Amino acid sequence: MLSNRTSLTKLNVVVQWLKANGITGLLTRRDWPRYVEREPETYSVEELERFLAACDPFEHVLFEFFWMSGFRDGEVQHVTRADIDLKEQVVKVTEKPRWGFIPKDWEQREVPIPDRLVEPLKRHLARKDLKPPLVFPTSGGGPNYHFLDLCKKIAYRAGLNCGNCDKSDHSCADGPCCDNWFLHKFRATFATQHLQSGVDLRTVQLWMGHKDLESTMRYLKPARGSGIRDKVNNTFKRPRPVLVRTGS
Repeated sequence: MLSNRTSLTKLNVVVQWLKANGITGLLTRRDWPRYVEREPETYSVEELERFLAACDPFEHVLFEFFWMSGFRDGEVQHVTRADIDLKEQVVKVTEKPRWGFIPKDWEQREVPIPDRLVEPLKRHLARKDLKPPLVFPTSGGGPNYHFLDLCKKIAYRAGLNCGNCDKSDHSCADGPCCDNWFLHKFRATFATQHLQSGVDLRTVQLWMGHKDLESTMRYLKPARGSGIRDKVNNTFKRPRPVLVRTGS
């Protein structure tokens, strides 16, 4: 059974197709599925550094790329050497007909690469055992569709599982199955950290590949951490002690 949000997305596709063919007015506002908009979940920098410390060299550059590019899972699976310009420090999302990959909403985009990621990418691309053109392929050179499983294995290896995810026959305390570790959370962290660092909404919207600004504004919500607390405390300063005079 589909969730209300998934039903809304699929229904919207059908409605847009009908509209393109001149058919409108079939649904009222009450007919549309409703759902509660959840705040995006993000990783803390401390969690990410512990996670990366448990990675081998391939895993390290792969998940730094997830974190620092804001790419979707499918975009990371299909990024090629031709998409990366280390001199200009940018990476592009482009169509890959060979593997049937099309960018979401059919739009290509370009995202800057931070200095921290440049050298690891250079070393990774220089590996003799890496089969081009994909940057993060399987051993056979094709797209790797197992990044989520790898993410959960690393989190378990790093001791980052919450221990509260009860599955049908086991807990995430006993294996790599913690619900707190998933790929889209790297993308949410990318957006949230940039917004909290002062990058403007329109720029983050372009980097994320969002069609509307409202989608990007969701990432303003996870306002937590010491930096945010400092700003809040600066707004609401502690009152100065009031000296109470006593009678002589």
